[in-house]
Amino acid sequence: MVMRQSGLGSILRVSFPLAALLGATPGSRLIAQGAAPSVQARIDRVVTCLRQPLYLRADPCVNLAERMAALHVTGVSVAVIHQGRLEWSRGFGVERAGGKPVTPETRFQAGSISKPVAAMAALHLVEEGKLGLDQDANAELSSWKIPLGPEAVGKAVTLRELLTHTAGTTVHGFPGYAHGEPVPTLVQVLNGEAPANTPVIKVATVPGSQWNYSGGGFTIMQMMAVDAAKEPFPKLMHDVVLSPIGMRHSTYDQPLPTAETRSATPYNQDGTPVAGGPHTYPEMAAAGLWTTASDLARYIIENQRSLVGNANHVLSQAMTKQMLTPGIGNWGLGVQIGGSKEDPYFTHEGVNAGFESVFVAYENHGDGAVVMTNAQGGQRLAKELLQSIATEYDWPNFRGKMMVKLDPSILEKYAGTYDLAPSSSLTFTVEGNQLFGAMNHQGKTPIFAESETHFFLKVADVQIDFLKDGQGQVTGVVVHQNGEDQKGVRRK
Repeated sequence: MVMRQSGLGSILRVSFPLAALLGATPGSRLIAQGAAPSVQARIDRVVTCLRQPLYLRADPCVNLAERMAALHVTGVSVAVIHQGRLEWSRGFGVERAGGKPVTPETRFQAGSISKPVAAMAALHLVEEGKLGLDQDANAELSSWKIPLGPEAVGKAVTLRELLTHTAGTTVHGFPGYAHGEPVPTLVQVLNGEAPANTPVIKVATVPGSQWNYSGGGFTIMQMMAVDAAKEPFPKLMHDVVLSPIGMRHSTYDQPLPTAETRSATPYNQDGTPVAGGPHTYPEMAAAGLWTTASDLARYIIENQRSLVGNANHVLSQAMTKQMLTPGIGNWGLGVQIGGSKEDPYFTHEGVNAGFESVFVAYENHGDGAVVMTNAQGGQRLAKELLQSIATEYDWPNFRGKMMVKLDPSILEKYAGTYDLAPSSSLTFTVEGNQLFGAMNHQGKTPIFAESETHFFLKVADVQIDFLKDGQGQVTGVVVHQNGEDQKGVRRK
């Protein structure tokens, strides 16, 4: 995993034919021919109407080819799940400039999406009795021990805390190792010893006290799994997760074996290839998965089915429910949980050098999608595609917001402070043509209009409705968030 680069860089046209981006690849052609006309029509609508997260009614749709060219994304792989089955999978663009078209069998590095797949293996070992979910992790490690900082001395770190990013472990992510660079062993990574390019992984805050995303914690989990299973991590993952659920084009081998020829070349944000090709990630559980969008769809479907007791190739129904139960920071065991209580989803993003991806999967109605790209900055395109998919399949989340422009005189009617609770207030102000909101007089956030009385936030899934009396005077506000409504009364 790499840290996100800032800025989009200069906008240059990618040096492959525009027509190739939207043309069906050999693998996708078979899927398209076998799909019902209605499915093909859905594919066409998804790829021909991409929009920004916030848009005006008059803004035109942009097709996938144009967005790929503008964002320097050479190849994209998409899989869509509908009502618990893989409805379609398709590749767009090419694996490398001037190379073969992307197909549903083209492998991409998954980045941090490696984590939720690897978490299934750890939980499988728990169900086999080889690991404990709530036992002292140091007692289960034989090849290495977790260093404890002063605040954590005497506090046991557990596998549950490692999987939920609440163990207090350090090291957010990993840059990987470029071609020709020496690659450290797992223990060298854990100790921060040369040739490792990241510091020692240790516990720096009280375990279980707060959420802090940590690739280092999953690297500790990798060591625990290897010690418990007494076999290499890639073999463990193949035997207990990838093979049982049919992820035939996936591996945790690092680097990718040369025999596995169908893989995408990574690209930088400016459209130039990553020097030397894909980086190598010995931090396999955190960032080492090579996979396809279709295979990740199989991972999603396995968990959707396991959740209702219709599949147990890896985990029992009870363990899957634990995995998808949100805790601190709305994280389950390896995945982020979102949506409402009535319609939750699980999700994860992935960023490696030259690869960016995202998946979303609903727990109750069996829908979901995976988008993988071979470009730094590709998540912007991936999220635009998710937005288009969400619109087409009528998901409750991820759809873009159509803004309307309101006259400042209308916005001024909403300015003021609204009491939400005895010790909580929401204050609205107007600057030019923009409405802002501030909770308890802290930092202000822009608020956007969907209608004259209905507004929303861009930075979070929050909806706001202003209330009026019979004379048209604004009297209150209702804030909708996380499936709950909170009413505020305007101060006189």
